[in-house]
Amino acid sequence: MKPSIRSHGVPSFPYWWLSGFYLVYFMVTGAFIPYWGLYLNQLGYTPVIIGLLMALPMATKIVAPFFWGWLADRKAQRIRFVRLGTGLAALSFSVLFIDHSLFWLALVIATFSFFWNAVLPQFEAVTLGHLGSADHHYSRIRLWGSIGFVVSVILLGWLFGMVAVSWLVPVLAGLLALLWLSSLLVPSPPAEAHDSLGNERFWAVLRRPAVAALLVTCLLLQASHGPYYAFFTLYLREHGYASALIGQLWALGVVAEIIVFVYMPRLLLRFGARRLLLFALLATVARWLLIATEVDHLGVLVFSQTLHAASYGVYHASAIHLINRYFPGRLQGRGQALYSSASFGLGGALGALASGYIWSGVSPAASFFLGAIFAACGWGVAYAGIETGKGHVLD
Repeated sequence: MKPSIRSHGVPSFPYWWLSGFYLVYFMVTGAFIPYWGLYLNQLGYTPVIIGLLMALPMATKIVAPFFWGWLADRKAQRIRFVRLGTGLAALSFSVLFIDHSLFWLALVIATFSFFWNAVLPQFEAVTLGHLGSADHHYSRIRLWGSIGFVVSVILLGWLFGMVAVSWLVPVLAGLLALLWLSSLLVPSPPAEAHDSLGNERFWAVLRRPAVAALLVTCLLLQASHGPYYAFFTLYLREHGYASALIGQLWALGVVAEIIVFVYMPRLLLRFGARRLLLFALLATVARWLLIATEVDHLGVLVFSQTLHAASYGVYHASAIHLINRYFPGRLQGRGQALYSSASFGLGGALGALASGYIWSGVSPAASFFLGAIFAACGWGVAYAGIETGKGHVLD
């Protein structure tokens, strides 16, 4: 029996199985992103090396999602590739226990992330396949991922106030195994008709200027998050914040994201994805400027974390909505993979690398100023290049 919901005319879909997968997936993310840099710092690596190692998962995201998306679209068996990716990610990460040398860390993380980065874009396509025309309800499933992130980051912030950060590795290994088990419970979405012209249609979509503008915008916005994901925990540690409070600040941002996900279906219908995306970019500029200049003022820092509702929540839901419209049907897997590769992959890798060098060569605060510049450039590209549609979807 598949736990599902049907309300207000929304088609029935396996809400709890889909939500449960997002919950565990982002529990892994909530363990990895805020604390991996701290773990590497404890091993004695410099900010430049930390930036390079943090860029590795993002670099593999440039190639891996699209390769796996092409396979999944070709075979029309996305959920099987999700299960394969989660299983191989768990297996490859587990060998991290063997050694902590730079070469071994780089090899394991590159291998693990090649499989890990294959998972989410295909699962997004699985979720949207279950939702069908009710895709504006996506955020109400995705919010469980944000809940998982909050739970993970708070619990680990509390834990690392009492034990060594080296416990991060077994925690991540256990969560990855749980994610693989969760993937086994998710059913396949309704079958789609075979599209013999899928490849030609895909390249025709890519030639649209609005699609290119959207992908460049997403790249720049994610590049702006480079110093946040790679160094925010270290940045707060250097300014005297305790581990538990740092975890709470990470969690606060995601709580704000959860709230906005609840209301995103209404916001999309009222304002359209383009306007919401432009708003998110401006809010992101303000967020990085506040973190760069007011890190010692807790009240301002708290407010800046609430802007995560826009810099990730509004942005991601709007971008997913646009990608779903631009890449329909059997193009969905490659469309989601391309979005992931361009933004979280190439954009994230460039942001992590650049922030590592700016952190060491100029100052920690300067890395967040760089993030603000990236986000401002993204706003310019989005304003000039993303088209205004005839209906409310893109207006």
